[in-house]
Order: sequence, then C-alpha cells, then structure tokens
Amino acid sequence: MKRSVARILTTHVGSLIRPPEFAALLKAMDAGDSAAARNYPDRLREAVVNIVREQANINIDVVSDGEFGKSASWSRYILDRLTGFEQRTGFGLASGEVVAKGRDRERFPEFYAEYDKTQGFAGTKGNWVCVSPITYRGQEVIRRDIDNLKFALRDVEVTEAFMPAVAPGSVVPDCLNEHYQNDRDFIFAVADALNEEYRAIVKAGFLLQVDDAHLPVMYERMVPPWTIKDYLAWADLRIEALNRALSGIPEDRVRYHLCWGSWNAPHTSDIPLKDIVHLLLRLRVGGYSIEAANVRHEHEWRVWETVKLPADKVLIPGVISHATNVVEHPELVAQRIIQFAALVGRENVLAGTDCGFAQGPYVRRVHPSIMWSKLEALVEGARLASQELWHRRAA
Repeated sequence: MKRSVARILTTHVGSLIRPPEFAALLKAMDAGDSAAARNYPDRLREAVVNIVREQANINIDVVSDGEFGKSASWSRYILDRLTGFEQRTGFGLASGEVVAKGRDRERFPEFYAEYDKTQGFAGTKGNWVCVSPITYRGQEVIRRDIDNLKFALRDVEVTEAFMPAVAPGSVVPDCLNEHYQNDRDFIFAVADALNEEYRAIVKAGFLLQVDDAHLPVMYERMVPPWTIKDYLAWADLRIEALNRALSGIPEDRVRYHLCWGSWNAPHTSDIPLKDIVHLLLRLRVGGYSIEAANVRHEHEWRVWETVKLPADKVLIPGVISHATNVVEHPELVAQRIIQFAALVGRENVLAGTDCGFAQGPYVRRVHPSIMWSKLEALVEGARLASQELWHRRAA
C-alpha cells in the first residue's frame, strides 16, 4: 500500500455512479431481455475502461472499477457468489426501504417515508436465510471483474488500484440462521468463504478494500433493547471473523472501510467513533478509510489526538462527502487533510471520500456531474495540502 511520501495521495471508497446507458442495460437484463444479457460482458468491460480512464484523467491516484461488476448492492452482491442462502419475504426490509428498523427511522418516520422512494432500492424486499453450508462459488465472476480492471489499467497512469469486497459482518447482518449451531459458527463460515474472494483480489495485484458499514450501523438497530456491552460483544465477534477471513493476506495489501451507512439522512443515533475505534485497531489491515467530512462525524478527527495510529498503518479520512450536492471548496479539503496530517503524520494520510457515491446499480447519492466535481475538489485540495505540508514548511 503506497504512502504519501512526497505528496498527499488521493483515492475514494470505490462505488461510482453507473452511466445511464449501462444502468439501462442492467434494467433490461433484470426484465429478462436476452439481447441485453448477451451484450452485458462487452458493455461491462467498456464501462469499467471508461470509469478508470475518467478517474485517471482527473488525477485520482488510487482507483477502482467503480464496483460496476456487482449486482444488487455493495454488500448483497456476495449472495450471488455464496451457496447456502435463500431469500424470503415477510421479514426484514420492506420493498424500497433503504434501512429497516432503527432509532433514526423511528424518530423521523415522515422523512423516511419520502426518502425511501428516491433511492433506487425499489426491488429490495424481504431478507435472506442460511439453510445449508456456506461455500464460495464466485470464482468465474471475480475473475471477470479482475480481468476487466486489469484491462482498463493498461493505458492509464495511476499509483495503485483497489477492489472492494464485503466484510463478514456486513453479509446480511440480520440474516436468519437455520443451518449452523450458533452465530459464531455462522459468521466464521461466511469468513472462510470470503477468504477465497479476498485472496483472488490480492493475488491479482490489487489492494483489497473491505467494506463494513453494518458494523456501526447495527448499533442504532440493537441498542436498545440491547445494551452497548451487548453490541460491543456482537461487533467483537465480527472483528474476529474478519481477521479470520484475512488469513494468509499481507496486512499492507488491505484497507478497511467503515461508515455509518451511506444514506444521506439524519443519523442522530450513530455510535461515536471513540466507542469502536479500539475494535478497528485489532484488525489485520494496513489502512483505515473512515467518514470524516460528514457533518455528523466531522468532529471525530479529534479521536486521533488520544488514539495512536499504529506505525505501520495509514489513515484514509473522508475529506469530501458523498451525502450532499454541495461541492467542497478545495481550501476546506486542504484544511481537513492538514488537520489529520498534524495528528498522524503526513506520510500516513491519504485523502479519500466518506463513502461510495452509489451503493447499487440504480442508486446515486449526488448527481453524476457533482460526483466528478467533488473528486476534482479532492485532487485540488490534496495539491494545496501538499504545498503546505512539504514545500512551505520546508521553506
């Protein structure tokens, strides 16, 4: 994993908004259009080539494939690649809901009644049940995604490339388990299956980004009636499972992404970073990508005043937000970067985004033109911060 040795490097969380023509193709496939299905492999590769080129053109240093090869969402895509699950209706998410029960939804029911309709999750309904042994069956699909990203990187100049994959704890966290004896056996089976996808990504030469939004999100769904002690025990097991899933993978090839759910809603019941940061530091990863521009969590940069970032880790704070159409001023972006650099060292900071700009094929948190403007502000802000941190201070 590259560090910011001579300047602040830039990256993002991975998921980017699908182009309209590609999204239309996906919808046609969902509707059973056989011609769309035949064209899909070529159109997918073309879309990945274009999205990588666009990232390189605005000088993003560490790029992704936009997660264009994933179905359903950033997390539930994995259910196409695992055995052992079946979907049932009658519990879990209602059709179109962004997030199910929780204190935020209970406090703002009128808001969520309107908001759900705007988020592109209309096909979501019900939940998943584990009914048989969990194994990995996604070899062909992950090979396709790897090949597409390699192909796209041939004619661009970037520092590194990464590919996101879901964490064990974010694979249907409220799934019913009807096969394994207990929760521990279930989550460890998920971890063992995910290890194959993780290894494939790293073996291909890419950084692995592990996405784990559900780790903090489950707090506001559990507490109450559970206590914070109960929640931390639940989360601790998920951290243990992720370390198991990372077996055999060098730490410096892995970064961990944590957010409080990407939906741009009140988030008044989010668990504070200070209450879970000790869990993150137990992970066998080389970097942490954490929300830091979101107005609900921006103040938490101060956690790093008292929590020491291990010497062999990097911090990838979000310095632009996915949750607002307001484009951050580059000088604000630079201020945020410098703030973190003062606490953990400039070489240990990469400038990132709070979360992905799209959590599924039909989801977008901002308008596409604004997404690119925000990423340009990220690059310019990193340039300004680099001037301050290297050149002006040296002078």
